[in-house]
Order: sequence, then C-alpha cells, then structure tokens
Amino acid sequence: MSTAAAAAVVAATALFTGMAAAAPPSTATPNSPGATNSPTADGNGAGPHRPLLSLTGLSARRVTTADLVAAAKWGTGSPIDDPAREQQVLDSAAERARRLGGDPETTRRIFRDQIEANKVVQRGLYRRWRDDPSASPTERPELSEVRTEVNRVDEALVRAVVASARWRSAPLCDVALAVSTVHVRRARHLDRLHSAALDLSVGSVCGSVV
Repeated sequence: MSTAAAAAVVAATALFTGMAAAAPPSTATPNSPGATNSPTADGNGAGPHRPLLSLTGLSARRVTTADLVAAAKWGTGSPIDDPAREQQVLDSAAERARRLGGDPETTRRIFRDQIEANKVVQRGLYRRWRDDPSASPTERPELSEVRTEVNRVDEALVRAVVASARWRSAPLCDVALAVSTVHVRRARHLDRLHSAALDLSVGSVCGSVV
C-alpha cells in the first residue's frame, strides 16, 4: 500500500471512529438463507465504519439471495430479467425510504445497483450450470418464498441506507466503503462471482446526500 493510501485509511478510521458513537443499531435479520452468524459480517459488531459495514453486509446478503432466485428459475424458462418485479422493488424501496425520512431517489439508485448485482450472479450461475450440469441445483425452492426472504433483506437495507446518510456523504466514504467491502467479502468467504456482484451492488453508495 502506498504512503498516501495508508494515510487515507488512517484518516478514514479516525473520521468514522468519531462518528461511530452516533451510529444506529444494525437492522440485519440473522440466520436467513445465505447469512453468516459472524457478528460483524452483516455490520452488527462495533467498528469505526459500522454504518457502512452494516450497509455492505446487507448488500452481500442480498447478493447471495441470487443463488436461491437462480435455483428457483433454473429449467423453468423464467427469464432472469423481470422488469415488472424490478420496478416493484424500486418503487417499494423508494416509498419506504420516504416514510423513514430518507431520500427516495438516492434509495432508488442504490437499489437499482442491488438488482443489477443480483442478476450478475444469476447469469454467472446459469453459465456455470450449463457448462457443468452436475453442479446445477437438485432442488428448486419456491420463488415466492425466496422473494419473501429478499423482501426481508430489502426492508433492512432501506433502513441501512437511510441511517448511513451522514457517512455516505463523508469525504472519505470511498475509503471506508472499500474497507467494509473487503471485511464483508472475507467474513462471508465470497467467491469471485459474488465478490464482483458485491462491488457492483454498492457502486452508488458514496456521494449520496440526503
């Protein structure tokens, strides 16, 4: 790491340490499919950048729900792209953010990235299963049940977006977000596909002012 990068990390740590005392508790739901019981993997533990860690952890949980969505759709002819469902998710997230005092358009933008990240995982898994049929799902979960889980994660994610407004607009948000992303990626043991999707899912987090 360069001297400048190291200095930025130190500065970011100092900044977010000062803010952490005011951070609200995480709204992550434990023990859901694809979740880990590590207290910090979804941002539940104390830390210098806990609000962004919570947001990143929930984003990772949403990314992993794509495995269940893909398994539910695999072999059924159901398309990965579902514009009607996607619009419903965006509108619902924006409305929940408005009710919580957040910015609907910021939330909509972040959730658009979340949706695209989910589809990246689905497409990647489809390619993997076509190339190696033995790796394809042997059981098909009910899509309605999977979407119920996605909705639970989305509810917590909206709250995390609203609660992290101060940190998302901070000068060193990019650095703290990068630290959070590395932590979550390691804690959840994400592979290359899911790591790339996680990066995409938080692409619009920093610089969002509400």
